[in-house]
Amino acid sequence: MEEITYKTKGVCARAIHFSRGDDGTITNVSFDGGCDGNLKAISKLVEGMKAEEIAAKLSGNICGFKSTSCADQLAKAVLS
Repeated sequence: MEEITYKTKGVCARAIHFSRGDDGTITNVSFDGGCDGNLKAISKLVEGMKAEEIAAKLSGNICGFKSTSCADQLAKAVLS
């Protein structure tokens, strides 16, 4: 199990923490900063999913006037 911290870019959350299993399964997702309730919900929804599934669902999601979002950053993080 690999523990990863991903430094975000262009969003309110400063970092994303998660674990990646040998089979690509993502668990224990948490965010530093950002919209607490929404990010807790995203973390629960993606728990146990494969990195590719998360990226397929969340990649390209934007927040307001920004060109990215915390969900989009999570998609990038799990594929890194």
